[in-house]
Amino acid sequence: MSSGGAEDDIPQAERKTVTDFCYLLDKSKQLFNGLRDLPQYGQKQWQSYFGRTFDVYTKLWKFQQQHRQVLDNRYGLKRWQIGEIASKIGQLYYHYYLRTSETSYLNEAFSFYSAIRQRSYYSQVNKEDRPELVVKKLRYYARFIVVCLLLNKMDVVKDLVKELSDEIEDYTHRFNTEDQVEWNLVLQEVAAFIEADPVMVLNDDNTIVITSNRLSETGAPLLEQGMIVGQLALADALIIGNCNNQVKFSELTIDMFRMLQALEREPMNLASQMNKPGMQESTEKPARRENPHKYLLYKPTFSQLYTFLAASFKELPANSVLLIYLSATGVFPSGRSDSEGPYDFGGVLTNSNRDIINGDAIHKRNQSYKEMHCLHPGDLYPFTRKPLFIIVDSSNSVAYKNFTNLFGQPLVCLLSPTVYPKALQDQSQRGSLFTLFLNNPLMAFLFVSGLSSMRRGLWEKCQDYLRKINRDIAQLLTHSRSIDQSFLQFFGDEFLRLLLTRFIFCSATMRMHKIFRQETRNYPESYPQLPRDETVENPHLQKHILELASILDVRNVFLENTLDDY
Repeated sequence: MSSGGAEDDIPQAERKTVTDFCYLLDKSKQLFNGLRDLPQYGQKQWQSYFGRTFDVYTKLWKFQQQHRQVLDNRYGLKRWQIGEIASKIGQLYYHYYLRTSETSYLNEAFSFYSAIRQRSYYSQVNKEDRPELVVKKLRYYARFIVVCLLLNKMDVVKDLVKELSDEIEDYTHRFNTEDQVEWNLVLQEVAAFIEADPVMVLNDDNTIVITSNRLSETGAPLLEQGMIVGQLALADALIIGNCNNQVKFSELTIDMFRMLQALEREPMNLASQMNKPGMQESTEKPARRENPHKYLLYKPTFSQLYTFLAASFKELPANSVLLIYLSATGVFPSGRSDSEGPYDFGGVLTNSNRDIINGDAIHKRNQSYKEMHCLHPGDLYPFTRKPLFIIVDSSNSVAYKNFTNLFGQPLVCLLSPTVYPKALQDQSQRGSLFTLFLNNPLMAFLFVSGLSSMRRGLWEKCQDYLRKINRDIAQLLTHSRSIDQSFLQFFGDEFLRLLLTRFIFCSATMRMHKIFRQETRNYPESYPQLPRDETVENPHLQKHILELASILDVRNVFLENTLDDY
């Protein structure tokens, strides 16, 4: 506001407009800054605070739209300040997505971030000699990229990366800052993330087809009449990433990224499309939760992991399932133990505040104690009092094969191979093959078959055939006479049904593949064990896999007769 005598010339109504705007702006900043003090776990404590924050930002956004001319003239409102409000609203929607796992909120975040770019709200920042403003702009780009990655808007991501690269170059040229290396690392990380998929699907004009791996209406095989399965529903999931040297962006490894998409439905818009970005009223929510709630934990310590696990366990509704996904470096036992208990086989790495040994395996030197920074199978025993579905993708996944079901609740562990054939080992930085099978089984199948690109028409033909394979796997499972009942208890949930059918497809594929048959450590395993002759080595399923290989003209990489004992 102008100072001195000129202030007296301002009409009372306009002065009140500026005062009200300043109040809303201060209140919004205060509430936004308070978000970081909310507990990260627990699904109820944060909702009322988020609601108040949404309400204030709704009022602030509408207020600046209605009184733009007065605020321009009397307050000196700059376009980057409008951009900052829009950016905060985008962040609110993104964090609401993280808290609720409702992908619809990602679309809302995208609409605000996109409006900032289309309307060039930050365009004047570079003309001001204030490096902190440029950093706000760079952070906006990084956040926008994360949302676009989660929405599979790869074309937009590539444009944003180019723009961010130019902005970083300009920023480091104009200001002699110490964070140049950090921003260049951001660029390197997102570039590696974009290129992580090992296979490209191409249109006829050689443009890349963007494939989505979220659950669609035709995704999971339908339950057919006569299939007797449990009524459990997947309600909560912990997705944990602690692999050394794996591609990551914004505390999200490529394995975590793939698994979270496997546990989500395709997003819908919350509100009808609007010409102008608007706020969805905080009271309006989807009629029912479409996705299981998720916690994303990047390199957690043991205490962090256990805290989130306990919170999920405590809030798990009746007739619900807790899923734990572990993508982590293996921790192996030191020496031989006289006993074979749940702490004698090692486990997977949890983070510590000290530097860890490089490489994929951490070997304990002192043989008289167990590794502290490790999630042992025994650490999960207390949580088997409720239905528990565990996926372990690690070089020591087999440690979790030695589970004991103490409480008689449904319990399944899906375990990755502990080693891969040498020809595939150099791909580990771009994500695990096992997780890729659970996220995008056709892409994984193409990769192990030596294919790196494919035309869209053939891709869609193979996807149709893969859906047929999944339907047949569902029948094999539900008609099996010797399968453990835990598998059937989980089979009523769409997400878990799809993970189980993909796991069996993955295991059957690897058991038929010539380079995987060199040793059994190349195969996935499970607890309880699946009846091999009725599932992963079923002749009917093997015939399907060979037929899929024939469609792709890669039948030569698979063995025709795979019924021999290993």
